[in-house]
Amino acid sequence: MQPHPHTSNAAVTTLPMMVAPPTLAASATSRVLRNTYALLSLTLLFSAGVAAVSVAAQWPAPGILLTLAGYFGLLFAVYRLKNSAWALPAVFGLTGFMGYTLGPLLAKVMTLPGGGQVIAMALAATGAIFLALSAWVLTTRRDFSFMGGFLFAGMVVALLAGLAAVFLQFPMLGLAVTAMIALLSAGLILVETSRIVHGGETNYVLATVGLYVSIFNLFASLLSLFGLGGSDE
Repeated sequence: MQPHPHTSNAAVTTLPMMVAPPTLAASATSRVLRNTYALLSLTLLFSAGVAAVSVAAQWPAPGILLTLAGYFGLLFAVYRLKNSAWALPAVFGLTGFMGYTLGPLLAKVMTLPGGGQVIAMALAATGAIFLALSAWVLTTRRDFSFMGGFLFAGMVVALLAGLAAVFLQFPMLGLAVTAMIALLSAGLILVETSRIVHGGETNYVLATVGLYVSIFNLFASLLSLFGLGGSDE
């Protein structure tokens, strides 16, 4: 890169000293990865606990409007508080709320024949997919960031199509949207892990939320496909 025309010679000669050594960049990336996976593990356990309580207490489903309002409201709070001491409470508030919304779906699947096996299969498949995709990025160091815009647009389309399927009571469209969300969520795991590895995401709070949402959507989609997708409802 050519220096700016107004840059002094002294600034030009000292510019190389301002570039972070590769070892420091690698150390920072490793720290973000460790913090992200540690917080991700805690949020997944917390969310699973809230979902279990929701099933046991038979909490009612929040409904589409409350779900969207709660999700986007808490997500906005996380982004606003990402650099403050309130970031972690906001993250656990978001993941706890999402665990609550998962409870009614788990309770519905449990009423189906072999519901427990369906949940275990969806959980195992989600874990295997996440570990395989994460290992792929971490070992190959490939950059999948270019897929981010396409996958985000796909999620917007899936959200609108899913709302249409609910209001129009079109089960086949809902099943197709569920499969689409599962594929898009797998792609987003690649993108989000790649952004951490290549320094595109340096805030472990946002990295955790991004991976958590993708894992949550992947699990919920597989749960619907394995369970409710094969039922008569």
